[in-house]
Amino acid sequence: MTLVELLVAMTLGLLITLAATASLIAARRGFTTVDAASQLRDNARFATDLIQRLAVQSGYKDVSIAASKRGNTVGISADPDPYVYGFDNAVASRTSVTAASSRSSYFGDVLILRSQPTETFPGSGKADKGMIDCSGFSTETPPANRDDTRASVLFVSESSVDGEPTLKCYRSETGTVPFASAVPLIRGVENFQVLYGVDGVVAKTAIDPTNATLKPDTVPDSYLRADQLTVTGDDAATRANWRRVRSLRIGMVLRSDIGAAQESKAKTLYPLGGPGFSSTEDVGTIYTAPADGRLRQVVTFTVHLRNDQGL
Repeated sequence: MTLVELLVAMTLGLLITLAATASLIAARRGFTTVDAASQLRDNARFATDLIQRLAVQSGYKDVSIAASKRGNTVGISADPDPYVYGFDNAVASRTSVTAASSRSSYFGDVLILRSQPTETFPGSGKADKGMIDCSGFSTETPPANRDDTRASVLFVSESSVDGEPTLKCYRSETGTVPFASAVPLIRGVENFQVLYGVDGVVAKTAIDPTNATLKPDTVPDSYLRADQLTVTGDDAATRANWRRVRSLRIGMVLRSDIGAAQESKAKTLYPLGGPGFSSTEDVGTIYTAPADGRLRQVVTFTVHLRNDQGL
């Protein structure tokens, strides 16, 4: 074999090696993308199922309580907390929920859903464990009175393990603070938006019972942010507005790890489903995702509440 033949053979071998390496890298990248996309779909499905179940439970009352009217019972408030409540662009802790002053790379609302456990049969003193909170816990104790509820609090914050934005939940056996320790539900949720389908409610205004156009018919006629249900200086009117919530519109943006996408470029996403539900006034509903090499999936769905949210 001459030197020229050896050089030609080495060159051909090098070209074949480079082609094989490029094919292997492309195949590996494709596998990573497919795997990340599959994980995002699984996370989206789990999030949808979880929130739908909690929303359908909200406002549920034990049959003995639902069949009776609220009376002037000692220790029972005439104006209790609503079964559905929320905060726009907020941060939750075990003792309070406050407005978010700043966030590094994610956005999120806070959603609070309350319901009552069901007694196995009247007088049994045991719950049937059919009602499960966001952490997967049930209770063995039936409601002590008509305002004895359990709460699930959904919110987004950084993971304590790797700093990734994560959908988490607090649970409360009493329906109020202090909440139990936070439980991480879904990693990679960088945007969590909630709109409330209301029946006969004008934004930031108390309900006028004399206005025939605002007469409730159990069908939502508009979607409002949490802060639009607040009547400044009138807590009773605010709670009355929340009791007119008939549905929830949920929007989320889920992301993969860095390097899962085939290309890296910035994208504008609409977690609530487009201009009809998105607004520059509602922080996070028009979301520009950075060019960081991550796959992202938008999840949007509406849940119509099964139970009456009234007193």
